[in-house]
Amino acid sequence: MSVTRRSLIAAAALAAPLPLRAQTQARLLVIGGGFGGASAANFARRSFPWLEVTLVEPRTRFVTCPYGNLVLAGTRQIGDISHGYDGLRARGVRVVHDWATGIDPAARQVRLRGGETLAYDRLILSPGIALRWDALPGYDEAAAERLPHAWVPGDGAQTLLLRRQLEEMPDGGVVGLAIPANPFRCPPGPYERISMIASYLKRHKPRAKILALDAKDAFSKQALFQDGWNALYPGLIEWVPANRDGKVTRVDAAERVLETEFGTRHKVDVGNVIPPQSAARIAIDTGLADASGWVPVNPVTFESRAAPGIHVVGDANIPGPMPKSGYVANSTAKQAVASAAASLRGEAPPTAIYYNTCYSHVGEDYGISVVGIYRPNAEGSAIVEVPNSGGVSPRGDLPDQRRLEAQYADGWYASITRDMFG
Repeated sequence: MSVTRRSLIAAAALAAPLPLRAQTQARLLVIGGGFGGASAANFARRSFPWLEVTLVEPRTRFVTCPYGNLVLAGTRQIGDISHGYDGLRARGVRVVHDWATGIDPAARQVRLRGGETLAYDRLILSPGIALRWDALPGYDEAAAERLPHAWVPGDGAQTLLLRRQLEEMPDGGVVGLAIPANPFRCPPGPYERISMIASYLKRHKPRAKILALDAKDAFSKQALFQDGWNALYPGLIEWVPANRDGKVTRVDAAERVLETEFGTRHKVDVGNVIPPQSAARIAIDTGLADASGWVPVNPVTFESRAAPGIHVVGDANIPGPMPKSGYVANSTAKQAVASAAASLRGEAPPTAIYYNTCYSHVGEDYGISVVGIYRPNAEGSAIVEVPNSGGVSPRGDLPDQRRLEAQYADGWYASITRDMFG
Protein backbone atom coordinates (compact mmCIF):
# COMPACT_ATOMS: atom_id res chain seq x y z
CA MET A 1 0.00 0.00 0.00
CA SER A 2 1.51 3.33 -1.00
CA VAL A 3 2.00 6.34 1.23
CA THR A 4 -0.62 8.21 -0.79
CA ARG A 5 -3.19 5.46 -0.28
CA ARG A 6 -2.44 5.25 3.44
CA SER A 7 -2.91 9.01 3.69
CA LEU A 8 -6.25 8.79 1.87
CA ILE A 9 -7.47 6.06 4.19
CA ALA A 10 -6.44 8.06 7.24
CA ALA A 11 -8.09 11.20 5.90
CA ALA A 12 -11.28 9.29 5.16
CA ALA A 13 -11.28 7.83 8.65
CA LEU A 14 -11.04 11.27 10.21
CA ALA A 15 -13.61 12.90 7.93
CA ALA A 16 -16.30 10.19 7.87
CA PRO A 17 -19.35 10.46 10.12
CA LEU A 18 -18.67 7.87 12.80
CA PRO A 19 -21.01 5.84 14.98
CA LEU A 20 -20.95 6.76 18.65
CA ARG A 21 -18.61 3.85 19.54
CA ALA A 22 -16.01 4.97 16.97
CA GLN A 23 -16.25 8.61 18.05
CA THR A 24 -15.49 7.60 21.64
CA GLN A 25 -12.59 5.33 20.67
CA ALA A 26 -13.34 1.78 19.64
CA ARG A 27 -11.15 -0.93 21.08
CA LEU A 28 -8.80 -2.71 18.69
CA LEU A 29 -6.95 -5.56 20.37
CA VAL A 30 -3.92 -7.10 18.65
CA ILE A 31 -2.48 -10.46 19.74
CA GLY A 32 1.08 -11.14 18.62
CA GLY A 33 3.88 -8.63 18.16
CA GLY A 34 5.59 -9.95 15.03
CA PHE A 35 5.35 -9.03 11.36
CA GLY A 36 1.55 -9.17 11.33
CA GLY A 37 0.70 -7.89 14.79
CA ALA A 38 3.26 -5.10 15.16
CA SER A 39 2.45 -3.91 11.63
CA ALA A 40 -1.25 -3.87 12.50
CA ALA A 41 -0.77 -1.93 15.74
CA ASN A 42 1.49 0.70 14.18
CA PHE A 43 -0.72 1.13 11.10
CA ALA A 44 -3.84 1.44 13.23
CA ARG A 45 -2.37 4.25 15.32
CA ARG A 46 -1.02 6.09 12.27
CA SER A 47 -4.12 5.79 10.13
CA PHE A 48 -7.05 5.58 12.56
CA PRO A 49 -6.22 7.67 15.64
CA TRP A 50 -9.72 7.16 17.01
CA LEU A 51 -8.89 3.49 17.60
CA GLU A 52 -7.74 2.56 21.09
CA VAL A 53 -5.02 0.01 20.31
CA THR A 54 -3.70 -2.64 22.71
CA LEU A 55 -0.99 -5.09 21.70
CA VAL A 56 -0.49 -8.32 23.64
CA GLU A 57 2.95 -9.87 23.19
CA PRO A 58 4.74 -11.99 25.83
CA ARG A 59 8.31 -11.02 24.88
CA THR A 60 9.85 -7.62 25.42
CA ARG A 61 12.14 -8.13 22.40
CA PHE A 62 11.10 -9.64 19.08
CA VAL A 63 13.73 -11.64 17.20
CA THR A 64 12.91 -11.82 13.49
CA CYS A 65 13.04 -14.94 11.35
CA PRO A 66 14.25 -12.85 8.38
CA TYR A 67 18.00 -12.31 8.68
CA GLY A 68 18.30 -15.10 11.23
CA ASN A 69 20.13 -17.11 8.59
CA LEU A 70 22.73 -14.35 8.39
CA VAL A 71 23.40 -14.89 12.10
CA LEU A 72 24.29 -18.48 11.17
CA ALA A 73 26.66 -17.14 8.51
CA GLY A 74 28.31 -14.86 11.06
CA THR A 75 27.52 -11.67 9.15
CA ARG A 76 24.88 -10.51 11.66
CA GLN A 77 24.56 -10.72 15.42
CA ILE A 78 21.41 -11.62 17.30
CA GLY A 79 21.11 -8.04 18.52
CA ASP A 80 20.88 -6.86 14.92
CA ILE A 81 17.62 -8.75 14.45
CA SER A 82 16.06 -8.00 17.87
CA HIS A 83 13.48 -5.24 18.21
CA GLY A 84 11.63 -3.65 21.12
CA TYR A 85 8.24 -1.99 21.47
CA ASP A 86 9.06 1.49 22.75
CA GLY A 87 8.33 2.99 19.34
CA LEU A 88 4.80 1.60 19.43
CA ARG A 89 4.28 2.90 22.95
CA ALA A 90 5.40 6.32 21.76
CA ARG A 91 2.67 6.19 19.12
CA GLY A 92 0.05 5.53 21.77
CA VAL A 93 -0.21 1.74 21.63
CA ARG A 94 -0.75 0.07 24.98
CA VAL A 95 1.71 -2.84 25.01
CA VAL A 96 0.97 -5.70 27.43
CA HIS A 97 3.73 -8.28 27.86
CA ASP A 98 1.72 -11.38 28.67
CA TRP A 99 0.43 -14.57 27.02
CA ALA A 100 -3.09 -14.65 25.61
CA THR A 101 -4.48 -17.97 26.84
CA GLY A 102 -8.08 -17.87 25.63
CA ILE A 103 -10.47 -16.00 23.36
CA ASP A 104 -14.23 -15.72 23.88
CA PRO A 105 -15.53 -14.60 20.45
CA ALA A 106 -19.12 -14.25 21.71
CA ALA A 107 -18.22 -11.99 24.64
CA ARG A 108 -15.36 -10.39 22.64
CA GLN A 109 -12.89 -10.92 25.43
CA VAL A 110 -9.35 -12.29 25.69
CA ARG A 111 -7.94 -13.92 28.83
CA LEU A 112 -4.29 -13.39 29.74
CA ARG A 113 -2.06 -15.76 31.69
CA GLY A 114 -1.48 -13.06 34.30
CA GLY A 115 -5.22 -12.95 35.11
CA GLU A 116 -6.33 -9.86 33.19
CA THR A 117 -9.29 -10.00 30.80
CA LEU A 118 -9.26 -7.60 27.86
CA ALA A 119 -12.41 -6.58 26.00
CA TYR A 120 -12.36 -5.65 22.34
CA ASP A 121 -14.59 -4.40 19.56
CA ARG A 122 -12.35 -5.92 16.88
CA LEU A 123 -9.49 -8.37 17.29
CA ILE A 124 -6.41 -8.73 15.07
CA LEU A 125 -4.96 -12.17 15.77
CA SER A 126 -1.39 -12.71 14.57
CA PRO A 127 -0.14 -15.60 16.71
CA GLY A 128 2.31 -17.11 14.21
CA ILE A 129 2.97 -20.81 13.95
CA ALA A 130 3.30 -23.84 16.17
CA LEU A 131 5.75 -26.65 15.49
CA ARG A 132 3.93 -29.97 15.21
CA TRP A 133 5.96 -32.01 17.68
CA ASP A 134 3.83 -35.09 16.94
CA ALA A 135 4.40 -35.03 13.18
CA LEU A 136 7.95 -36.40 12.97
CA PRO A 137 8.70 -39.48 15.11
CA GLY A 138 11.66 -38.91 17.38
CA TYR A 139 11.50 -35.14 17.22
CA ASP A 140 10.14 -33.23 20.18
CA GLU A 141 11.10 -30.25 22.32
CA ALA A 142 13.85 -32.21 24.05
CA ALA A 143 15.27 -33.37 20.70
CA ALA A 144 15.31 -29.75 19.52
CA GLU A 145 18.01 -29.05 22.11
CA ARG A 146 20.28 -31.46 20.24
CA LEU A 147 18.98 -31.01 16.69
CA PRO A 148 17.74 -27.40 16.70
CA HIS A 149 14.96 -26.18 14.44
CA ALA A 150 15.83 -22.45 14.73
CA TRP A 151 12.49 -21.79 13.01
CA VAL A 152 10.56 -20.09 15.82
CA PRO A 153 13.11 -17.54 17.00
CA GLY A 154 11.63 -16.80 20.43
CA ASP A 155 14.47 -15.15 22.31
CA GLY A 156 17.01 -16.27 19.70
CA ALA A 157 18.23 -19.25 21.72
CA GLN A 158 17.59 -21.81 18.97
CA THR A 159 19.39 -19.73 16.36
CA LEU A 160 22.35 -19.26 18.68
CA LEU A 161 22.39 -22.99 19.50
CA LEU A 162 22.62 -23.91 15.83
CA ARG A 163 25.29 -21.27 15.31
CA ARG A 164 27.31 -22.65 18.23
CA GLN A 165 27.04 -26.20 16.91
CA LEU A 166 28.37 -25.06 13.53
CA GLU A 167 31.31 -23.39 15.25
CA GLU A 168 32.08 -26.51 17.30
CA MET A 169 31.77 -28.97 14.42
CA PRO A 170 35.10 -30.35 13.18
CA ASP A 171 36.26 -29.44 9.70
CA GLY A 172 35.14 -32.26 7.42
CA GLY A 173 31.86 -32.74 9.30
CA VAL A 174 28.40 -33.07 7.77
CA VAL A 175 25.57 -30.60 8.37
CA GLY A 176 22.20 -32.27 7.76
CA LEU A 177 18.92 -30.44 7.19
CA ALA A 178 15.43 -31.95 7.28
CA ILE A 179 13.07 -29.76 5.24
CA PRO A 180 9.27 -30.21 5.49
CA ALA A 181 6.55 -30.44 2.87
CA ASN A 182 4.40 -27.39 2.09
CA PRO A 183 2.88 -25.35 3.60
CA PHE A 184 5.32 -23.88 6.09
CA ARG A 185 6.65 -20.52 7.19
CA CYS A 186 8.85 -18.80 4.58
CA PRO A 187 9.12 -21.15 1.57
CA PRO A 188 12.62 -19.95 0.52
CA GLY A 189 13.89 -19.93 4.12
CA PRO A 190 15.51 -23.39 4.25
CA TYR A 191 17.39 -22.74 1.02
CA GLU A 192 18.71 -19.38 2.17
CA ARG A 193 19.77 -21.24 5.32
CA ILE A 194 21.64 -23.81 3.23
CA SER A 195 23.34 -20.93 1.44
CA MET A 196 24.33 -19.07 4.60
CA ILE A 197 25.64 -22.21 6.32
CA ALA A 198 27.63 -22.94 3.15
CA SER A 199 29.04 -19.41 3.26
CA TYR A 200 30.22 -19.99 6.83
CA LEU A 201 31.68 -23.42 6.04
CA LYS A 202 33.50 -22.18 2.95
CA ARG A 203 35.32 -19.60 5.06
CA HIS A 204 35.94 -21.62 8.21
CA LYS A 205 35.53 -25.37 7.54
CA PRO A 206 36.22 -25.88 3.82
CA ARG A 207 36.22 -29.70 4.00
CA ALA A 208 32.70 -29.85 5.48
CA LYS A 209 29.57 -30.80 3.53
CA ILE A 210 25.84 -30.01 3.64
CA LEU A 211 23.22 -32.73 3.15
CA ALA A 212 19.76 -31.21 2.58
CA LEU A 213 16.98 -33.82 2.79
CA ASP A 214 13.72 -32.44 1.39
CA ALA A 215 10.13 -33.68 1.60
CA LYS A 216 9.43 -31.88 -1.72
CA ASP A 217 10.59 -32.32 -5.30
CA ALA A 218 10.90 -28.57 -5.98
CA PHE A 219 11.21 -25.35 -4.02
CA SER A 220 10.90 -21.57 -4.25
CA LYS A 221 13.50 -19.82 -6.44
CA GLN A 222 15.10 -23.22 -7.04
CA ALA A 223 16.99 -22.43 -10.25
CA LEU A 224 18.39 -19.20 -8.79
CA PHE A 225 19.52 -20.88 -5.58
CA GLN A 226 21.14 -23.75 -7.43
CA ASP A 227 22.89 -21.39 -9.84
CA GLY A 228 24.35 -19.65 -6.80
CA TRP A 229 25.36 -22.91 -5.11
CA ASN A 230 27.13 -24.09 -8.25
CA ALA A 231 28.95 -20.77 -8.61
CA LEU A 232 29.87 -20.16 -4.98
CA TYR A 233 29.97 -23.58 -3.29
CA PRO A 234 30.78 -26.26 -5.88
CA GLY A 235 30.72 -29.74 -4.31
CA LEU A 236 29.72 -28.46 -0.87
CA ILE A 237 25.91 -28.91 -1.03
CA GLU A 238 23.92 -32.05 -1.79
CA TRP A 239 20.16 -31.44 -2.06
CA VAL A 240 18.07 -34.63 -2.08
CA PRO A 241 14.42 -34.26 -3.21
CA ALA A 242 11.57 -36.49 -2.10
CA ASN A 243 11.64 -38.53 -5.31
CA ARG A 244 15.22 -39.54 -4.47
CA ASP A 245 14.38 -40.58 -0.88
CA GLY A 246 14.82 -37.12 0.60
CA LYS A 247 11.79 -37.13 2.91
CA VAL A 248 12.84 -37.49 6.55
CA THR A 249 10.34 -39.68 8.41
CA ARG A 250 12.16 -40.37 11.69
CA VAL A 251 14.82 -38.70 13.82
CA ASP A 252 17.25 -40.19 16.32
CA ALA A 253 18.41 -37.16 18.25
CA ALA A 254 20.78 -39.07 20.54
CA GLU A 255 22.72 -40.48 17.58
CA ARG A 256 22.15 -37.45 15.33
CA VAL A 257 20.58 -39.63 12.63
CA LEU A 258 18.02 -38.50 10.05
CA GLU A 259 16.10 -41.48 8.65
CA THR A 260 14.32 -41.16 5.30
CA GLU A 261 11.18 -42.73 3.86
CA PHE A 262 12.85 -45.88 2.53
CA GLY A 263 14.90 -46.53 5.64
CA THR A 264 18.17 -44.79 4.76
CA ARG A 265 19.91 -43.55 7.91
CA HIS A 266 22.04 -40.43 7.57
CA LYS A 267 24.47 -39.76 10.41
CA VAL A 268 25.28 -36.05 10.70
CA ASP A 269 27.55 -33.95 12.90
CA VAL A 270 25.12 -31.01 13.08
CA GLY A 271 21.40 -31.45 12.43
CA ASN A 272 18.84 -28.76 11.64
CA VAL A 273 15.35 -30.27 11.70
CA ILE A 274 12.54 -28.02 10.44
CA PRO A 275 9.38 -29.93 11.41
CA PRO A 276 5.86 -29.61 9.94
CA GLN A 277 3.89 -26.65 11.26
CA SER A 278 0.39 -25.37 11.97
CA ALA A 279 -1.26 -22.21 13.20
CA ALA A 280 -0.34 -21.34 16.78
CA ARG A 281 -2.13 -23.13 19.60
CA ILE A 282 -4.51 -20.29 20.47
CA ALA A 283 -5.99 -20.31 16.96
CA ILE A 284 -6.59 -24.05 17.17
CA ASP A 285 -7.97 -23.99 20.72
CA THR A 286 -10.39 -21.18 19.80
CA GLY A 287 -11.76 -23.30 16.94
CA LEU A 288 -10.56 -20.96 14.20
CA ALA A 289 -8.36 -23.50 12.38
CA ASP A 290 -9.79 -26.20 10.14
CA ALA A 291 -8.55 -29.76 9.65
CA SER A 292 -5.48 -28.45 7.79
CA GLY A 293 -4.24 -26.82 11.00
CA TRP A 294 -4.50 -23.34 9.46
CA VAL A 295 -7.19 -20.63 9.70
CA PRO A 296 -9.52 -20.01 6.73
CA VAL A 297 -10.22 -16.29 6.31
CA ASN A 298 -12.30 -13.92 4.25
CA PRO A 299 -10.02 -12.85 1.36
CA VAL A 300 -11.09 -9.19 1.62
CA THR A 301 -11.19 -8.53 5.37
CA PHE A 302 -9.12 -11.44 6.74
CA GLU A 303 -11.89 -12.18 9.20
CA SER A 304 -11.96 -15.74 10.42
CA ARG A 305 -14.56 -17.87 8.64
CA ALA A 306 -15.46 -19.35 12.03
CA ALA A 307 -15.63 -16.20 14.17
CA PRO A 308 -16.69 -12.79 12.81
CA GLY A 309 -14.85 -9.88 14.39
CA ILE A 310 -11.54 -11.75 14.59
CA HIS A 311 -9.15 -10.90 11.75
CA VAL A 312 -6.34 -13.46 11.42
CA VAL A 313 -3.14 -12.27 9.74
CA GLY A 314 0.41 -13.53 9.38
CA ASP A 315 1.53 -17.12 9.08
CA ALA A 316 -1.47 -18.63 10.93
CA ASN A 317 -3.99 -18.24 8.11
CA ILE A 318 -4.59 -19.93 4.77
CA PRO A 319 -3.62 -17.21 2.28
CA GLY A 320 -4.36 -19.02 -0.98
CA PRO A 321 -1.43 -18.62 -3.39
CA MET A 322 0.37 -16.11 -1.17
CA PRO A 323 3.40 -17.42 0.73
CA LYS A 324 3.70 -17.31 4.49
CA SER A 325 6.16 -14.40 4.49
CA GLY A 326 6.88 -11.31 6.54
CA TYR A 327 5.95 -9.03 3.67
CA VAL A 328 2.56 -10.73 3.21
CA ALA A 329 1.92 -10.48 6.96
CA ASN A 330 2.67 -6.75 6.85
CA SER A 331 0.53 -6.17 3.77
CA THR A 332 -2.49 -8.16 4.90
CA ALA A 333 -2.33 -6.70 8.43
CA LYS A 334 -3.00 -3.25 7.00
CA GLN A 335 -5.98 -4.48 5.02
CA ALA A 336 -7.33 -6.23 8.10
CA VAL A 337 -7.02 -3.06 10.20
CA ALA A 338 -8.64 -0.91 7.51
CA SER A 339 -11.46 -3.46 7.21
CA ALA A 340 -11.95 -3.54 10.98
CA ALA A 341 -12.10 0.26 11.07
CA ALA A 342 -14.60 0.32 8.20
CA SER A 343 -16.79 -2.23 9.97
CA LEU A 344 -16.81 -0.14 13.13
CA ARG A 345 -17.97 2.83 11.04
CA GLY A 346 -20.65 0.74 9.35
CA GLU A 347 -18.89 0.96 5.98
CA ALA A 348 -17.76 -1.53 3.38
CA PRO A 349 -14.13 -2.68 3.54
CA PRO A 350 -11.64 -0.97 1.22
CA THR A 351 -10.57 -2.52 -2.06
CA ALA A 352 -7.95 -5.16 -1.33
CA ILE A 353 -4.59 -5.70 -2.98
CA TYR A 354 -1.69 -7.56 -1.40
CA TYR A 355 2.04 -7.51 -2.08
CA ASN A 356 4.93 -9.86 -1.53
CA THR A 357 8.62 -9.30 -2.10
CA CYS A 358 10.95 -11.94 -0.75
CA TYR A 359 14.71 -11.44 -0.83
CA SER A 360 17.14 -14.24 -0.12
CA HIS A 361 20.88 -14.11 0.48
CA VAL A 362 22.88 -16.77 -1.33
CA GLY A 363 26.34 -15.45 -0.47
CA GLU A 364 28.25 -12.31 0.35
CA ASP A 365 27.00 -9.55 -1.96
CA TYR A 366 24.74 -12.10 -3.67
CA GLY A 367 20.97 -11.64 -3.39
CA ILE A 368 17.96 -12.97 -5.28
CA SER A 369 14.27 -12.17 -5.05
CA VAL A 370 10.72 -13.09 -6.00
CA VAL A 371 7.78 -10.69 -6.32
CA GLY A 372 4.03 -11.26 -6.40
CA ILE A 373 0.87 -9.13 -6.34
CA TYR A 374 -2.45 -10.62 -5.27
CA ARG A 375 -6.10 -9.63 -4.86
CA PRO A 376 -9.48 -11.20 -4.17
CA ASN A 377 -11.22 -12.62 -7.23
CA ALA A 378 -14.29 -10.94 -8.70
CA GLU A 379 -16.59 -12.93 -6.41
CA GLY A 380 -14.51 -12.12 -3.33
CA SER A 381 -14.33 -15.82 -2.55
CA ALA A 382 -10.60 -16.47 -2.97
CA ILE A 383 -7.25 -14.71 -3.36
CA VAL A 384 -5.63 -14.94 -6.79
CA GLU A 385 -2.37 -13.71 -8.23
CA VAL A 386 -2.70 -10.68 -10.49
CA PRO A 387 -1.85 -11.89 -14.01
CA ASN A 388 1.67 -11.06 -15.18
CA SER A 389 2.46 -9.31 -11.88
CA GLY A 390 5.03 -11.70 -10.44
CA GLY A 391 8.54 -12.68 -11.28
CA VAL A 392 11.96 -13.65 -10.04
CA SER A 393 15.47 -12.31 -10.48
CA PRO A 394 17.02 -12.95 -13.90
CA ARG A 395 19.37 -15.87 -14.23
CA GLY A 396 22.93 -15.67 -15.51
CA ASP A 397 26.35 -14.35 -14.55
CA LEU A 398 25.15 -10.99 -13.23
CA PRO A 399 27.40 -9.93 -10.33
CA ASP A 400 26.16 -6.33 -10.31
CA GLN A 401 22.54 -7.50 -10.20
CA ARG A 402 23.29 -9.89 -7.33
CA ARG A 403 25.15 -7.19 -5.40
CA LEU A 404 22.29 -4.73 -5.82
CA GLU A 405 19.71 -7.28 -4.69
CA ALA A 406 21.72 -7.97 -1.56
CA GLN A 407 21.67 -4.23 -0.87
CA TYR A 408 17.95 -4.05 -1.63
CA ALA A 409 17.41 -6.87 0.86
CA ASP A 410 19.16 -4.86 3.57
CA GLY A 411 17.03 -1.83 2.71
CA TRP A 412 13.86 -3.91 2.79
CA TYR A 413 14.69 -5.29 6.24
CA ALA A 414 15.43 -1.84 7.65
CA SER A 415 12.26 -0.41 6.12
CA ILE A 416 9.82 -3.11 7.17
CA THR A 417 11.07 -3.29 10.75
CA ARG A 418 10.64 0.50 11.02
CA ASP A 419 7.12 0.07 9.64
CA MET A 420 6.45 -2.59 12.27
CA PHE A 421 7.95 -1.08 15.38
CA GLY A 422 7.43 2.62 14.80
